[in-house]
Amino acid sequence: MTQCAWAASHKRDSYMSAQFHRIKSRRGKKKAIVAVAATILRDIYHMLQNDVPYQELGADFYDRRNRDRTARRLLARLKNLGYSIELPMAA
Repeated sequence: MTQCAWAASHKRDSYMSAQFHRIKSRRGKKKAIVAVAATILRDIYHMLQNDVPYQELGADFYDRRNRDRTARRLLARLKNLGYSIELPMAA
């Protein structure tokens, strides 16, 4: 199962890849692979149980989920790099 997770985590522009990189930065490579494998198993169970096809959430799933948190995190990274940025809210 971890071999499937490894392959899924290295596919470009996919939810599994985004999940792998998000967890890898905090927990490490091995725990991220196990988490992706668990997600694959959960998805397979859901697909078989409900007889539905797989729906790819996309690589930007976590960014779309909470835009304000993403914006604050990116602004904080720029501030740490020495930039001073004020962003006006879009209408």
